[in-house]
Amino acid sequence: MVVLTVNTTVFTSSIFSTSPNPKPFILQPLKRHLPLLKPFKCLQRRSSSFKLNPVISGSALTASELAVPSKLEHLYAEFRSLREPAERVKRLLSYAAAMAPMAESGRVDENRVMGCTARVWVEVGIDEEGKVRVAADSDSEITRGFCACLVWVLDGSEPEEVMKVSTDDLVGLNAGLPGGSGRSRMNTWHNVLISMQKRTKQLLARRKGKVPFEHFPSLVVTSDGVFPKGSYAEAQAKYLFPDELKVNELVNVLKEKKIGVVAHFYMDPEVQGILTAAQKQWPHIHISDSLVMADTAVKMAKAGCQFITVLGVDFMSENVRAILDQAGFSEVGVYRMSNDQIGCSLADAAATPTYMEYLSAASRSTSLHVIYINTKLETKAFAHELVPTITCTSSNVVQTILQAFAQVPDLSIWYGPDSYMGANIKELFQQMTKMTDEEIAAIHPEHSQDSIRSVLPRLHYFQDGTCIVHHLFGHEVVENIKEMYCDAFLTAHLEVPGEMFSLAMEAKRRGMGVVGSTQNILDFIKDRVQEALDRNINDHLQFVLGTESGMVTSIVATVRSLLEPAKSSPEKAKVTVEIVFPVSSDSISKTSSSLSSDAHSVKVGDVILPVVPGIASGEGCSIHGGCASCPYMKMNSLSSLLKVSHHLPDEENILSAYKAERFKLQTPNGKSVADVGCEPILHMRNFQATKLLPEMLFQVAKARSVHGLCFYIINTTNQILLLVDSLAKVSFVIDSSIAHMVLVEGEEVAHAVLKIKVLWLDTEILQFDASGFALFPLAGPDGEEIASH
Repeated sequence: MVVLTVNTTVFTSSIFSTSPNPKPFILQPLKRHLPLLKPFKCLQRRSSSFKLNPVISGSALTASELAVPSKLEHLYAEFRSLREPAERVKRLLSYAAAMAPMAESGRVDENRVMGCTARVWVEVGIDEEGKVRVAADSDSEITRGFCACLVWVLDGSEPEEVMKVSTDDLVGLNAGLPGGSGRSRMNTWHNVLISMQKRTKQLLARRKGKVPFEHFPSLVVTSDGVFPKGSYAEAQAKYLFPDELKVNELVNVLKEKKIGVVAHFYMDPEVQGILTAAQKQWPHIHISDSLVMADTAVKMAKAGCQFITVLGVDFMSENVRAILDQAGFSEVGVYRMSNDQIGCSLADAAATPTYMEYLSAASRSTSLHVIYINTKLETKAFAHELVPTITCTSSNVVQTILQAFAQVPDLSIWYGPDSYMGANIKELFQQMTKMTDEEIAAIHPEHSQDSIRSVLPRLHYFQDGTCIVHHLFGHEVVENIKEMYCDAFLTAHLEVPGEMFSLAMEAKRRGMGVVGSTQNILDFIKDRVQEALDRNINDHLQFVLGTESGMVTSIVATVRSLLEPAKSSPEKAKVTVEIVFPVSSDSISKTSSSLSSDAHSVKVGDVILPVVPGIASGEGCSIHGGCASCPYMKMNSLSSLLKVSHHLPDEENILSAYKAERFKLQTPNGKSVADVGCEPILHMRNFQATKLLPEMLFQVAKARSVHGLCFYIINTTNQILLLVDSLAKVSFVIDSSIAHMVLVEGEEVAHAVLKIKVLWLDTEILQFDASGFALFPLAGPDGEEIASH
């Protein structure tokens, strides 16, 4: 046995006690029958009878003399020599049996590795020679085998060597286990390595006297309650248990006036706390992402709600108003929560001539415009007249783009307006070119490496649009996450900057992260907590919340609903969940009323915006990276909701500034903004229902790219039956029967149609009404009469 005396001040785990009489760090020798692990010089004494494993006998070096890359190569050879999965499992089990168990004092929660199906414990130290000493253990024998391999590779190495190993270096160590456990086992390799590296980095920093990063504020949720860490978290937690009098006041007025409430996830914690509690007494309250808000408003109208109050930014209330009108509920009133404009930096970026100039290039080729749902209805309408347009969400944007390319391989796609999301999508596609065809097919069955490579040059994204919240997840925040939270579960909205996106994608690859919409983030946390409960083992799960802090109310409510049932059962394990808010250390707590570019403002594109914290007394936002709270969303207050609700119905016109008015504007082609703006949304709904993009979009795109003149025959279900790009090729033969005959270049084609339209670009120049057999000639683009038949 080798006994190492260590400086206990550099250790963080429990076995490295800082008591006056510290215990030495003792590493047990491995059993001699383990061929691969025999060369553990740091763990066992040399023996004259020592024989190298045949697989690694090409080197006369002992393990401690081998560099980490060489050790990894030996491990690769070891696994490659065992062709059958059963043989690899047996070998791992032999490694597990040969490794001495960790002392019970080390098998504690603070040494646990998150993200592993089995329980895994890791301890890291630095000895007097400056070498990294690692120990690991697990309650799963196969996982113990993995741990033994990593200990052999890293123990006794220089710290720099340990830090250079990447998760990609472990791909060759996949044991190829039978069944569906392969990916889970690879995650074990990765997560144990990340945990070892985190501890090594912290020990090095402490040894060098570096000031460690401060921990982010967080909320710890248990079956017994919610416990905040840090002033920002304390302010968030304050409203998780709202005043019952306020809850009852709101519920009573909502019931009396038949008012429905749709609210975005990013609401102020006070508002969300009240709404969450009120939901138990009034079912017509819903908190969700922006897409679901309008759908839910329609359901509320069908259930008898006479008014809908919208807690969100203005484009959300616009969408609710338009969708209600489309659904036939024009009599239902829709109200905002401020008499001022509730803007959105991202939506504003798209409502500019710059964005339309960006799309003008798209109109010169066979193109599809994929626009983020979080934009104004007016933007969607104007864009749709310029380029065939479909909306998307952060959860379906990748599938929308992949499906479009699958249906029309030579298509060009123009995404906007979120620049970070666009860049992240392109980066994701770049990463897909490194996947196998099988892995790509799991994402979309009609794509392969070749198809993904071919579409990359034809995928464009707008360069000048950002969300102020996600824009500020900057370098400082990312570095802190790498230092302090690299072994935690990482969640990130698809709109975050590239550094944060790459970090979250790396975590996602090893089962420790999610990149997507707010609902994707909520579902990911819910699933991980449920998995921990199903294992019925005491566990602590830590989630870094890479999106707006308003999400925490819904997250806490969901987590508590899962944890509380275990409280009454002594047989149930204790699971705790920590939600971490990645806000900057120099967060701003106040803002100037001026919009000048000062220390309390941030420039987003050409716009100077005030940075407002979620809680005035705590951490909020920083121009140096990290904004936990959207200043626009926080314009939706509880007092405004109560004011609007109490004054409904608005017989004295007191709430005129709060009312979400219908669009009276027309598009450049003289159509209703509301009607045209809803079309891209309806196209998306069709895609969600059928998994296919409407063929109409592609037919229009092709016709516009050729001559700009489109001839449509449209049936009763609004499907294009025929599209011709030249009016000269078409003549009408009107029959009194249902089937109207159309001659196209000499071919007689019969279609049961409702109407026929002829359009120049998107301007209707001729319409045939099947019910009355009437043609309505309209002037052409230069004023001449195109058709008068």
